[in-house]
Amino acid sequence: MRSYEMPELLTPGEVYEVEVTAPDTANRFVAGHRVRLDVSSSNFPRLDVNTNTGEPEAAARRTAVAANTVHMDAEHPSHLRVWLEGGADALA
Repeated sequence: MRSYEMPELLTPGEVYEVEVTAPDTANRFVAGHRVRLDVSSSNFPRLDVNTNTGEPEAAARRTAVAANTVHMDAEHPSHLRVWLEGGADALA
């Protein structure tokens, strides 16, 4: 099982289920506003650069470009779950 404690490289061309829990935040949206989800294999400068090589960050001397794909079809359904303060009543 892949985890922060036991990282493994992904196999190119394979489809993986990934669940990401974002930190709490607060935004107010008015009618017509949209939400955008950016997918990245790094969060620099907040976190160290992901070299995408599997090498330990401190010893990495090379980098590789990562290609991230979000699959959105019947076989690979994807979704973004957003929690609303006030629940469904907040949408009224």
